[in-house]
Amino acid sequence: MQKNQPPISSSRVTDAPVSFAEASSIVAEQCAAILAAHACETIRCELFRALGRRLAAPLIADRDQPPFPRVTRDGFAVRARDLATGMPLRVVGQLRAGEPWPSENPPLVTGEAVEIMTGAPLPPGADAVLMVEHAQENQRGSGRDIGAKAPLQRFVLPHAGRTLAAGENVVSQGSEARRGDVLLEPGSRLGPEQVALAASCGYLSLSVYAKPNVAILATGDELVEASAQPSLSEASFGDRQPPIPSHRIYDSNSHALAALAHQTGATALRQPPALDRLDDLNASIRQGLHAAPLLLLTGGVSMGKFDLVEEAFAGMGAEFFFTGVRMQPGKPVVFGRVPATDDRPARYFFGLPGNPVSAMVTFRVFVEPLLAALAGERNWQPNIALAKLASELRSKPGLTRFLPAHLDASPQVPTATPIRTQGSGDLAANARANCYLIVPDDCEVLASDRMVRVLLS
Repeated sequence: MQKNQPPISSSRVTDAPVSFAEASSIVAEQCAAILAAHACETIRCELFRALGRRLAAPLIADRDQPPFPRVTRDGFAVRARDLATGMPLRVVGQLRAGEPWPSENPPLVTGEAVEIMTGAPLPPGADAVLMVEHAQENQRGSGRDIGAKAPLQRFVLPHAGRTLAAGENVVSQGSEARRGDVLLEPGSRLGPEQVALAASCGYLSLSVYAKPNVAILATGDELVEASAQPSLSEASFGDRQPPIPSHRIYDSNSHALAALAHQTGATALRQPPALDRLDDLNASIRQGLHAAPLLLLTGGVSMGKFDLVEEAFAGMGAEFFFTGVRMQPGKPVVFGRVPATDDRPARYFFGLPGNPVSAMVTFRVFVEPLLAALAGERNWQPNIALAKLASELRSKPGLTRFLPAHLDASPQVPTATPIRTQGSGDLAANARANCYLIVPDDCEVLASDRMVRVLLS
């Protein structure tokens, strides 16, 4: 996946937990190194298949946008100054969207108007459009007639008191873009709006960055891989797995991280859970390092006797950028890079906490920007919004906290309500949330109705 290798910078490495702001800055430095090294593969995609990817080459305007003075309202193309005379204007033609002004027809002159439809080019000589709902017609008078479609003897006047300025209800040629302008820079994420822009410039396909692979490995003797269960009849358990011993748990973290990776635009490569034994863990880590430019582990990063992730990476000569962040949940998160070997390039890794909510929060704030950089995105920003706090909240200073909350997107000011939770293992409470309330590390009390930041899910 990687063409070149961004240099490892050890200037920020520390054994002590860093603040959330410092950790975010360290990740951002590595994102910049990835992009500076052009360590991303590019491919060619049809427009629809490019959706969600990042642009690898600039999107260039093939011609002026709009390519002609475009009418924005149904009505009558006129010379704005003619309306000031109070005299009726003779309708000398009709022009629909998609029709050119006939080359043999002269420009409009004083006292003339053309019936026109939204999207049509403004006829030469006209400089504004009188909206049809602001116009009144009659059938008197005479004069020259242009075009076979226009009925003879039609005249138009604005309603009493209506005025019109030059340029009104018209988008001038090239006002949106000029031929050759860069409309989207490389690294731009392609959503429906960007795909529409490309289509408007005649693109059939786009050069985009390939989706990065991310290997995902859950660790722990207590984990059970769903596919490892004995097969039983569907009539017994339906779509659920059969029961497991009460001292074991299903591996949910790797599924959650795979879903988050997919949502971010990456390809997730899930591995079977690794046991809490150094030999088994080393083998699983090596498999993940060969498979993808980024390896995510979940579990085994705390201070327990069988938390072996840091030991395993240290044995591989890894450089640790940080080994803990002053945040909750997610404090024991680890970030580093394993040097290249003869059979693979250098690889990034994150050791995420084993508690599921901790793993998901640390993914959103640390893993997602690195995946975005591996996908070629240059200006990744977390999906953070402002909201009003529903009720007073007390917190202990020292840690940046991310609390599951529900954001009520009211028409006025969105309101964030913290959700009662049993901690970072409470998946049920986390599933009821649609955001995380961010509590700064120096905060003791957040007053009701205060504006707060929320990380959107």
